[in-house]
Parts: sequence; structure tokens; C-alpha cells
Amino acid sequence: MNKPDTRIRKKNQTVILKAGLEVFSQFGFRGSTIDMVAEAAGLSKPNVLYYFPSKDAIYTALLSQLLENWLEPLRALDRDGDPVAELLAYARRKLAMSQHFPQESRLFANEIIQGAPRIGDVLRGELRALVDGTCDVIDGWAAEGRIRPVNPYHLIFSIWALTQHYADFDVQVRAIMGDEDPFDTAEDHLEVVIRRVLTP
Repeated sequence: MNKPDTRIRKKNQTVILKAGLEVFSQFGFRGSTIDMVAEAAGLSKPNVLYYFPSKDAIYTALLSQLLENWLEPLRALDRDGDPVAELLAYARRKLAMSQHFPQESRLFANEIIQGAPRIGDVLRGELRALVDGTCDVIDGWAAEGRIRPVNPYHLIFSIWALTQHYADFDVQVRAIMGDEDPFDTAEDHLEVVIRRVLTP
């Protein structure tokens, strides 16, 4: 049997990954099946397995894409920029990701809740090194008197909590706020909090 050309292959892989994201972000890895992914993709199960040999392969591919996107906003922090502006820009990028990529955020949260069996090495390796380097920058800004002294790790954790919450707990947020779009006011609140914490 001839393999489909690259264009068809890429199209079908994209459709399968999109369906996988929809299924895994809602049901988690354990609660999801290839049949569920195939149904969401509008493809047969054998067709899905032609491109990805297992449920784990789809999930791993999604996590790989996600981690690259998740790390990028922190990498973009400019150590030579204005500290408050840089940290606000980072927080805004994280908030925008929650607004525009909520399924990816929930996929990541589900993986962490399960003990990060597939990305633990990345968390302890690449992510930790990136966070450590960022914390050194934040400590340096504080030592120069450019921001108030703050525990840099808890500052980063707080930014994650203040931004990813809107995606991971979307149902709760919208149940409380009703018809109001939480993102209409979330950025303003984020700025107030960060400026109060950091401004000398």
C-alpha cells in the first residue's frame, strides 16, 4: 500500500493531534481512548493508528509541542529591560495563552496532576534550568534596587497561578462571573497586583 503524500500526511496528523488535544484536555490520558480520538477526528481507528501507533504516541506528540510553546514566554524575558515591564509582559503572554489556548493549558495541568509521568525529566531539567536562570535575573534586579526584594520562585509560581487559573478552572470562573468575560478585566488586575508587589 502506498503511503499518502506529505501534504495529506501532514493534514491528517494535524487533524488527529487537534482531536487528541480536545479529548485528552477533557478526559485526561487515562480516561481517553484511541476510539474517542478517532471519533473526534472523523477518521477510522485504523486510519489514526496508521499515523500514530498508539494513544501514548499522540499524547507525547501533543506534550512535545505544548512544552515548546509553554517555555517560550519565559525565554523572551529581557534581562536588560525594565524589570516591572518585563515581568508584566511575561504575565500578559501567559494570560493570553490561557485565553487563546485553554485546551493546551488543561492538557498540561492534567499531566502535572498525574505526577508528570511523561514530562518529569523536562520539568526537572530544561524548565528548572530556565526558571533558575530567570530567578537569578530577578534577584539581580532586586539587588540593584530596581524592584522590591521578592522570592523569585514564588513570584513565578504566583504569575502561573494568576494566569493559568483562567484556563484550567474556566468552568468555575465563568459560573461565578456569568456573562462577563473574565479576560476583559483580568489583565488590569494582573498589572495592579504585579506593580504593587514589585514597585520599590
